[in-house]
Amino acid sequence: MENNKQMRKWLDDMSLPHPLVIAGPCSAETEDQVLKIAHDLKDTDVNYYRAGIWKPRTRPGNFEGVGAIGLKWLQKVKEETGLKTATEVANRAHVDLALEHDVDLLWIGARSTVSPFIVQEIADALEGTDKIVLIKNPVNPDLSLWLGAVERLYSANIEKLGVIHRGFSTYEKTKYRNIPEWQMAIELQSKFPDLPIINDPSHITGKRDMIFDVSQTALDLNFDGLMIETHHDPDNAWSDAAQQVTPDTLVQIMKDLRIRKETDEEAEYNSKLSNLRAQIDVIDNQLIDTLGKRMKVSDGIGQLKKQKNVAVLQSNRWNAILGKMILEGETQGLSEEFVLRMFKAIHQESINHQEKIINK
Repeated sequence: MENNKQMRKWLDDMSLPHPLVIAGPCSAETEDQVLKIAHDLKDTDVNYYRAGIWKPRTRPGNFEGVGAIGLKWLQKVKEETGLKTATEVANRAHVDLALEHDVDLLWIGARSTVSPFIVQEIADALEGTDKIVLIKNPVNPDLSLWLGAVERLYSANIEKLGVIHRGFSTYEKTKYRNIPEWQMAIELQSKFPDLPIINDPSHITGKRDMIFDVSQTALDLNFDGLMIETHHDPDNAWSDAAQQVTPDTLVQIMKDLRIRKETDEEAEYNSKLSNLRAQIDVIDNQLIDTLGKRMKVSDGIGQLKKQKNVAVLQSNRWNAILGKMILEGETQGLSEEFVLRMFKAIHQESINHQEKIINK
């Protein structure tokens, strides 16, 4: 699969004055709920109305979706509001039912993307379809696996393809539900700049009050659209209550987001500059997170040294680290002077942490 301008033709043909917006409840719960939210989103910037019909849950016993009956509710949404519809599919049966009910956009979820068997089954069921098909990143940060799923659908003669960046699972506790790992989305964009990429801030954050910031970062990184979970009564939603916003909040988010249009050479320069700066912001945040983790390890070393009454400074160990990092820095184009200054500062902060623990 090679990048080509035709990849984004389906999106360009919409001639949207704003990024693509896919919104609606995490789960279709009742017919009234589905229709109420749809009517609230009618005449807004929302282009596709999403609702989960089948919900793959981590553990059995939780609400796993209303099933096929929800597709009839989506048909009513289209009839009553004119909104196009979208839902997740995870196997051939889901695909057949979604196509039977004329769902306009289908996406493959993160749990499905990890399995080439599942993706191939869906690709075979969708071969040659004129529906839009989006592929969420796999649960784990594996770019090859993500692109492999796209390639399977591309090989099935599906022309209206795109990807959804929804973040990656981690065993570590972070402020995100799923760590964005922005650099992976950036690498995908660099390989396939014309493959539409949508951001899913709802699943990245897991918290509604963080959705705006993540959405803005995505737009600064030239993402083509957003998928935001929206519910008329988020706190009482049957699934993912904490990450859903009300229709009114969604409309306000759309108003507040800064969208940079390329209309002339200066605008193009500013857009590229904003994109590069957004990449730097992402990397800087990762640096801070990494340094924080390093200092937590230093705290553990300090506790151990306190128990054994060992001196904080271990010169031989420090010299070995410094020599190794200077060599590593050279491979990354970093000067010896810079590496020395940086690691001396890191080492001093580590000593400060350990001395604080020992002297406490």
